[in-house]
Amino acid sequence: MADEENLTVNEELIPKPRHKGKHDKPKPWDDESIDHWKIEKFDPSWNQSGLLEVSSFSTLFPQYREKYLQECWPIVKGALKEHGIACELNLVEGSMTVSTTMKTRDPYIIVKARDLIKLLSRSVPAPQAVKVLNDEMQCDIIKIGNMVRNKERFIKRRQYLVGPNSSTLKALEILTGCYILVQGNTVAAMGSFKGLKQARRVIEDCILNKMHPLHHIKILMLKRELAKNPALASENWDRFLPQFKKKNIKQKKVQSKEKKPYTPFPPPQPPSKIDQQLESGEYFLSDKKKMAKQWEEKQVKQAEKVAENKKKREEAFVPPEEPKTHNQDVSNVDKADVTAMASSLKRKAKEFRKQKSIDKIDAEEFIAGPSKPSKKKSKNSR
Repeated sequence: MADEENLTVNEELIPKPRHKGKHDKPKPWDDESIDHWKIEKFDPSWNQSGLLEVSSFSTLFPQYREKYLQECWPIVKGALKEHGIACELNLVEGSMTVSTTMKTRDPYIIVKARDLIKLLSRSVPAPQAVKVLNDEMQCDIIKIGNMVRNKERFIKRRQYLVGPNSSTLKALEILTGCYILVQGNTVAAMGSFKGLKQARRVIEDCILNKMHPLHHIKILMLKRELAKNPALASENWDRFLPQFKKKNIKQKKVQSKEKKPYTPFPPPQPPSKIDQQLESGEYFLSDKKKMAKQWEEKQVKQAEKVAENKKKREEAFVPPEEPKTHNQDVSNVDKADVTAMASSLKRKAKEFRKQKSIDKIDAEEFIAGPSKPSKKKSKNSR
């Protein structure tokens, strides 16, 4: 008996062998030809009974969109009617409302309708906004107003995103495959999930001043080219992508004020108007004399102002200095040279005449010879 009991205990302790592959039977959805990532179009036959509860969403719109929404509301209403969604435009409250009806079959279409009215309130044109009702199209509204405190800096960075003649925005739309609209403090984007993720990253990096949109555009273009090569599908692309370093611009040093030496005593109280009048003696003057003094001061100031205005008016009539031409300078230099040359020639001629007269003198005649009477003396004698 004891042996039988020991055998039963041992059998319980020994784990039972598991049969591998017992439940690994072929499933109908385990076919390689089926694309599991493909989003199939909704078929109303999947939900014939409809929805049990009514779901509704509403959003406000700015006043400047009122006229446009009135004009395009029939287009929106017709697009939502195809999916069994009711819509209402309330001009008194300034709101748009969408809600499910008994005819609604797709449970997710109400979320798409909510995105539609959000896009319409953010200035997206109605023909473009209606595309969000398709299963392949998604939307994202990025709030950029709270990212930067300084308004001037925010406007400047938002302009970087748009670019000259919207060239940067068009390039981003082509590379990401999204529709992007910059309006006020928000950016509305429409496209695939992958494109929206790229667009959000570019927009946030631009507004937060992390990277310029042009650098992102270069990276996206390189990624597009690399994606065409199947050999690089399983490799890391970081070695092919450019690394942009942020340049630190030198900022102006804040001039710190020199600290005055500490004194426990408060500064002297400035004299009041009455104290100043007491010092000058004006306080004791009569009203008539005060008026006369004020009038004199007014006259002096007026005379100074008149003289200043007269001087300004006369400045307009002062002829400007004529610019000296090159020819005049040359002529002045030539005249100075000619006069200097003439004076030097005269001096040399005078010296030459003196030298000649000294050479002609005969020493003997000058010392021993009798002096011949001059004609002038003879005339006088006669």
